[in-house]
Amino acid sequence: MRRILVFQHVPYELLGTLNPQLKQAGFRIRYVNFGREPKATPDISDYQGLVILGGPMSADDDARFPHLATEVKVIREALERDLPVLGICLGSQLLARALGARIRRNPVKEIGWYTVTPTPAGQQDRLIGRFGGPRRIFQWHGDTFDLPHGATHLASSEFCSHQAFRYGEKAYGLQFHLEVDQPLIERWLTVPAHRRELATLAGVINPDAIRTETPLQIGQLSTLAEQTFAGFIELFGMHRGRRRALRSR
Repeated sequence: MRRILVFQHVPYELLGTLNPQLKQAGFRIRYVNFGREPKATPDISDYQGLVILGGPMSADDDARFPHLATEVKVIREALERDLPVLGICLGSQLLARALGARIRRNPVKEIGWYTVTPTPAGQQDRLIGRFGGPRRIFQWHGDTFDLPHGATHLASSEFCSHQAFRYGEKAYGLQFHLEVDQPLIERWLTVPAHRRELATLAGVINPDAIRTETPLQIGQLSTLAEQTFAGFIELFGMHRGRRRALRSR
């Protein structure tokens, strides 16, 4: 049975709809919850892939969250082993950091539904090419990243240039949240930390507007997520190449 390692940072950021899809594909899933085990030192050598989930912290805030440095080390090893890697939101920023890119504040916070547009390269990509054009995708982030050296830019939005990238053939960073369903979005809107964040954005981000749009968009997002994650799962069937040597930092 194939085994996949999942890095989790807070209890309300989950694999979501990706969880049953991985299980149906025959994966055994192991979570490492750094919120509960900040000193965990997972060994990627026992796994065939890695997923890094989202979280509220900045991807370079090692002073407050020392486990981020541990995660970056493991991500780099996964890349060197040519394993499939998927970074979602914070996970995409950690993947970018592992590749030497700078993490920075996005010009605005994207919270809610935003149009994500594939780049020309994204239209040809095995994952993002399944979008078929601009799509409304759920977002919740305030940070972004520079495009890593050697990475392929796959998607952007009006307020965030780097919505998706690929490094090599098997590593993907997705700034957006394909994995959410309607109950998870509602949970995020009511998490105390998120409610405090939304209160600071009153007049800019309207939670009720998000609730109104969610049932209109969630069906197409669910279908898109299933199609896109199927592309990620297909990466595990690709012939494993030689160990990659990441450029020095």
